[in-house]
Amino acid sequence: MFTGIVERTGKILSLTTPAGEAGSLMSSITQLIVDPGKGFETKLGDSVAINGCCLTVTSNKMQLLAFDVSSETLARTNLGRLGEGQEVNLERALKLGDRLGGHLVSGHVDGLGTVQHIHKQPGGWELSFSLSRELGRFVIQKGSICLDGVSLTVNSVADHEATTVAQVMLIPTTVSLTSLKSLVEGQFLNIEVDAIGKYVERLAAPFQR
Repeated sequence: MFTGIVERTGKILSLTTPAGEAGSLMSSITQLIVDPGKGFETKLGDSVAINGCCLTVTSNKMQLLAFDVSSETLARTNLGRLGEGQEVNLERALKLGDRLGGHLVSGHVDGLGTVQHIHKQPGGWELSFSLSRELGRFVIQKGSICLDGVSLTVNSVADHEATTVAQVMLIPTTVSLTSLKSLVEGQFLNIEVDAIGKYVERLAAPFQR
């Protein structure tokens, strides 16, 4: 589990698919290597959220982190659309007893959203983004949402025929300390909605007519 409070950003060094026999296990695995900078301590097998996507450390030699990324992860997230040198948000998994500064985040990305508009102001940025109606039904005003691994509060929600458009505010600290500083219109965002809404819908489904 994570909190959506980004510890730091790292840089993608490579994202490659190893050469392997077609149909073999490794033929469907992509390797991601990230430079987290000095002092970001991890062990083999640790969970790290990369842009909100929970991945397992498979190597940490020379202070570089390697992760295996499945085809399902590439299809669900924006990781496969990122290139060398791009910033990604990093957060190590919670320890029991840690402060929960954001909200409970599983690191299991539900889908992609799209940046619609960024209104930059001295006191913060207003960010509008769209997501599918399928995910939009779990987004509520003043509820929590995770965008590229960042825990944010939803200011407003508007449903349209095929999409939901939501707005959040990025305070200057969030802008300066995360990869969101580089957002542009049309960019894809990893979205994880609040898990409580999904559980409630699942449990209530048998009683709906």
